[in-house]
Amino acid sequence: MNKKETNTSWWRIILISLGISIICILAAFLAMKDGFFVLENNTKNNNPDSPENKASSKMAYARLLNYIEKGWIKTIDFYENGQIAIVEASSSELSDRPQRLRVEIPAGSTSLIGKLKEANVDINAHPPKLDIFKTISDTLGSLIVPGLVVAVFYLFLERANNNNNNNSNGSPFGPGGGPNQNMRGLGEIKKEIQKEPDTGITFKDIAGIEEVKEEFEEIVTFLKDPSRFTAVGATIPKGVLLVGPPGTGKTLLAKAIAGEAKVPFINISGSEFVEMFVGVGAARVRNLFEKAKQDTPCIIFIDEIDAVGRQRGAGVGGGNDEREQTLNQLLTEMDGFEKNKGIVVIAATNRADILDNALLRPGRFDRQVTVNPPDRAGRVAILAVHARNKKLSPAISLETIAQRTTGFGGAELANLLNEAAIISAREEKAEIGSKEISLAIERVIAGLEGPSIADNKNKRLVAYHEAGHAMVGTLLRNHDNVQNVTLVPRGQARGLTWFMPNEDPSLVTRGQIVARIVGALGGRAAEQSVFGSTEITTGASGDLAQVTDLAKQMILRFGMSGIGPVSLSKPGGSFLFVGRGVRPSNEYSEALAIKIDEQIRTITELCYNEAVEIMDLNRISLDLAVTGLIQDEVLTGVSFEKVVADFSKLPTNKIYESKFPKK
Repeated sequence: MNKKETNTSWWRIILISLGISIICILAAFLAMKDGFFVLENNTKNNNPDSPENKASSKMAYARLLNYIEKGWIKTIDFYENGQIAIVEASSSELSDRPQRLRVEIPAGSTSLIGKLKEANVDINAHPPKLDIFKTISDTLGSLIVPGLVVAVFYLFLERANNNNNNNSNGSPFGPGGGPNQNMRGLGEIKKEIQKEPDTGITFKDIAGIEEVKEEFEEIVTFLKDPSRFTAVGATIPKGVLLVGPPGTGKTLLAKAIAGEAKVPFINISGSEFVEMFVGVGAARVRNLFEKAKQDTPCIIFIDEIDAVGRQRGAGVGGGNDEREQTLNQLLTEMDGFEKNKGIVVIAATNRADILDNALLRPGRFDRQVTVNPPDRAGRVAILAVHARNKKLSPAISLETIAQRTTGFGGAELANLLNEAAIISAREEKAEIGSKEISLAIERVIAGLEGPSIADNKNKRLVAYHEAGHAMVGTLLRNHDNVQNVTLVPRGQARGLTWFMPNEDPSLVTRGQIVARIVGALGGRAAEQSVFGSTEITTGASGDLAQVTDLAKQMILRFGMSGIGPVSLSKPGGSFLFVGRGVRPSNEYSEALAIKIDEQIRTITELCYNEAVEIMDLNRISLDLAVTGLIQDEVLTGVSFEKVVADFSKLPTNKIYESKFPKK
């Protein structure tokens, strides 16, 4: 809407509000008792200053009470809501004829009426005099705020659907009824159906998740050639739910199927259904499926469906809110009384555990496809896809990059290569080399590079801390190999030790977990072994948190402790208010909780003692490694291993036994 239309709209709102105000004023004016002329006549009798009611003199309130006690007051007339009284007093002691006196009654004189009744005084009360102009001004003032509220609300309704041009004929409400038409516009989906979607993504751009891609290729084949499946009695799946961590390619798969299927496609986010107005979300769901029915076969992609598909009645107090109404309508549209043939709903979420059971059943989402982070071979394939338009050095091995990026998803791998390209362009290099790849990996994982640490005691502390981690990783058989040790600060870390897993950690042994705990404690153990317990630093805070978490998982999830092969935890956190209701944080007794705490302490103490022992037995290797680290600020895993191998036997492996402490 341009500036001219905006000004016209504001003038229309002002005129409408003014007209409503005038009508209300006239209605209030005509509704006054006996009309205007009767009111004018009655005003004379209600006015204490009129000639008929005029008093000869004024009298104090104390004297009035004295006259009442003496019985001299015959009649009293109250005016102005009892604030003014005109009394008629007569007595032989006053004068020969009655006197009319004016008295101002103070506030809070509640006992006056009782005294007048005891004295048998004739009491008359007159309504306050009415000022016509004051009444009109008060009425107008009281209508200003409601008028403004009506005007603002009308403006909001008019802006709610800016795609509907309802004011072309100059009518205050437009040809479609103005607010009603705009309110209906709130329930419309602004997304248009893409008749021939061109997302620029095909299945050739999808790699690393071959099993998932095959599922979608089958759906595309079904849409293009349904007779191949219907000949044997098969029906097209109504819905496919993509589940997986962020960045694993769920949305990319939806773009690929839109580009491959060549059928009408609607893309919408789950949060677009929910509004502040009750019923709008359900209306938008109806509108969405009505649009899809007009162009079947059609694909509807709902991203982040957990925004609208959460378990009903969950959380504190449950509730029948707008989100639940929207979900009910979505359930009906997907598999209700009316059949929606030819409409395939694809949804994506990373919180499948909080979705409503009715949404997950067959008939709505017939298939649930889990998109996990890729394995090493998958990462190599993904890197090959994203390296198509990158100028990589011939010396770069995608296999090596994949080995160093365990746990990375497709989005993170794409970002990694892009960061490497940016670093190469910043340094004015013609191609991306191994150095740029390493810097990009470190930047993605740990953050921006900070200023170097000055050569002082702090640098030696950090060097021994990081060398302690690397020493454990080099000596223990079950620990991951050391990749790099650096004193270059990144993010909030003053130094970093990088490890490179030998294989993807799909299955982790008890020995590997214990080795990781010992390795995480290696930094603190080196500080204590070299500088003493009074010089240990706060740099191990993150390591201690990791150690505690690993020890808890050994006990609560994996049954790898002295408590026995039991699982004492459930996925989803301590409390879950938005999923399937509120769950208690612990589902075991206090006595067992005490045993768990003692077992955690046992595991961490045994591992810490082992780490300290490693530092003490290999002090010469540790000192030499620290000397080289301070000098070069970076040591590769191979260089570190050469230093340690001159004075230590590689590798070694401690036998760890978890025993519950006896009282």
